[in-house]
Amino acid sequence: MRSKMIFFAMLALLLIATPMFAQGTAPAAGATTNWKSALAGIGMAIASGLCGLGQGRAVAGASEAMARNPGAMAGIRFALILGLVLIESLALYTLVIIYTV
Repeated sequence: MRSKMIFFAMLALLLIATPMFAQGTAPAAGATTNWKSALAGIGMAIASGLCGLGQGRAVAGASEAMARNPGAMAGIRFALILGLVLIESLALYTLVIIYTV
């Protein structure tokens, strides 16, 4: 008996919610939804976050390498700075692409 009540309650809920899936009125002429700015912000947030994670991993690896081999500090520092510049350029390229779209 309880399962029949649940079934009929679900059926009534489905029939009540059916008009929700009906097509709405057409938007006014010239009224468009502009999602570019919201999606650009999300894209920049993702790019910046991942660049930050990459930079953190690079600095951690370089610090560990310098601690293990202090004699190679100059080479490790050069590679670290070059890597950080390339990682940061990815975020800047994303920023440029966002402003051109």
